[in-house]
Amino acid sequence: MKEDILNNVLQDTLRQLYSLKQMGERAVDQLNDDQLHHIPEPNSLNIATIMKHLATNMVSRWTDFLTSDGEKEWRRKNREDEFVDTLASREELLELWNQGWSCFMDSVKSLSQDDLGKIVYIRNEGFTVVEAINRGLTHASYHIGQIVYLAKMYKSDSWHSLSIPKGESEAFNEKKFSQAKSRKFH
Repeated sequence: MKEDILNNVLQDTLRQLYSLKQMGERAVDQLNDDQLHHIPEPNSLNIATIMKHLATNMVSRWTDFLTSDGEKEWRRKNREDEFVDTLASREELLELWNQGWSCFMDSVKSLSQDDLGKIVYIRNEGFTVVEAINRGLTHASYHIGQIVYLAKMYKSDSWHSLSIPKGESEAFNEKKFSQAKSRKFH
């Protein structure tokens, strides 16, 4: 029973990661390259740079995360580069993006029940594996929110909603509540 609960937690973590990744991609797919690289104000980051930072953070945190510090030596020396828009093409950006998400998701997929209570380190600060996962989910959610918000601003009236479109809550709820109760994921 306990193992089933832990497997459900890991499976739900993977669903949440996949959902966040998709949400970011669905927002980015609506943008042209100029919008990806547009800096909304001098002290802000553009979407491409947010994506670069998130992906690089994931690669650092989740590569050999059970056995090495999540702040890898290569990142400690070059972290500030994450906040400079250096990726020339959308393809290069998406390649790094996919590398980061794959690293995080593959690490979660590799976990066993025995791993969840282990201590991992990020900048020499100890976290249980569950705490590190939650930290990673929170970090990803924060930046996906930024990406979606900026994309929605740039697209304005031509934005395609990623959830329930404004003004359509009543119809959405009517449809949902007309169906029998069920579990979406199991």
